[in-house]
Amino acid sequence: MSEKKVYPEKKILGIEKNIFFVGLTSFLTDTMTKMIYAVMPLFLMTLGATKTELSLIEGIAESTASIIKALSGWWSDKVRRNKPFMIIGYAFTAILSPIFSLAATPFQVLIIRFTERVGKGIRTAPRDSLIVASSEEGTKGRSFGFHKAMDNSGAIIGPLLASGILLIFPRNYRMVFLIAAIPGLMGLISIIYFVKEAKSKNQSPLGKIKLTDFPKKYYIFLIIVFIFTLGNSTDALLLVKASDIGIEAAFIPIMYLIFNAVSAMFSIPAGILSDKIGRERLIIFGYLLYSIIYLGFGRTNSKVILILLFAFYGLYSASTDGVQKALVSDLIDKNKRGTGLGIYNCIIGMTLLPASVIAGLLYDNINNRAPFYYSASLAFIAAILMYIFHKTGNKTLKNS
Repeated sequence: MSEKKVYPEKKILGIEKNIFFVGLTSFLTDTMTKMIYAVMPLFLMTLGATKTELSLIEGIAESTASIIKALSGWWSDKVRRNKPFMIIGYAFTAILSPIFSLAATPFQVLIIRFTERVGKGIRTAPRDSLIVASSEEGTKGRSFGFHKAMDNSGAIIGPLLASGILLIFPRNYRMVFLIAAIPGLMGLISIIYFVKEAKSKNQSPLGKIKLTDFPKKYYIFLIIVFIFTLGNSTDALLLVKASDIGIEAAFIPIMYLIFNAVSAMFSIPAGILSDKIGRERLIIFGYLLYSIIYLGFGRTNSKVILILLFAFYGLYSASTDGVQKALVSDLIDKNKRGTGLGIYNCIIGMTLLPASVIAGLLYDNINNRAPFYYSASLAFIAAILMYIFHKTGNKTLKNS
């Protein structure tokens, strides 16, 4: 029996209205956050931060706050509401992000970054759960692909705006932080006034969560994600690498724009393709592509090749980010989606801390190639494990 929704069945540009406005909110919020993120590594270095400190700040912010992702996902399943968590989460980010303009030390950046990421922790799992509940049967991959495309479209506009501001006000990173507040507040308005709850009427209440509530395949997939993420350190090091080989400060955000432009372009096709050929195949492709890309980042000193690598990095992102969430939602019961997606997001966030610290230490203490070779190796191992996961699943289906 198909799920009954509590919101009107309306579409905008062929996309369910709820999913469209969640995507619009992400577009505006990511415009703000990527304006800030695209210049943050350079800003931190002007404050005297090392590559290790830069990586540590990103790792602590993402991993510590990620615990909230699992808690907010469980609580949204418990109360059967997603929107309040989304409003609180987006409000945190919209209000706190401009305060970066007041930071005078790397430690102050860490405090603000951590607090702002709490907002992401609160909103992420309930948002993903709402996307699933708002999707028509057989279109979850497309829905996550659309959301990823909107997310990355904001991540195109954000670095472009940041680059324009820096061309007008050279190295005035604080000006970027202040102007970034505008799209952030617009995104908060969008989620408040245009997004509706989308829980199923026939969904059973959530009881006490036990480890046995989730299937074995879900936990195996989380282990593979953990191994991959252990080598997937903060993207800030990619921007530092671009600076190391001679990209001007005003054009560093353009590198991030290229990555997000390609990701936005391919996210919806990748989501639709995953609905047709299976999520696992696309994730295997994404992991292998990541391994090749990071090997390239480690070896190159060419600006042209670096630009191409950022473009292919966008293709990797489109092939995995939304598709992995869709696979998680395939593996778990409907009334535990928020919890399951929260645990998934928590694993990724928690693992980012050791991943980023290891990469930062390799960068500072060995050379600017070592962290990328390390990441490429773990991604290749994860691709092999994902292939085994896929083949084992197919054999189980044939024998059942």
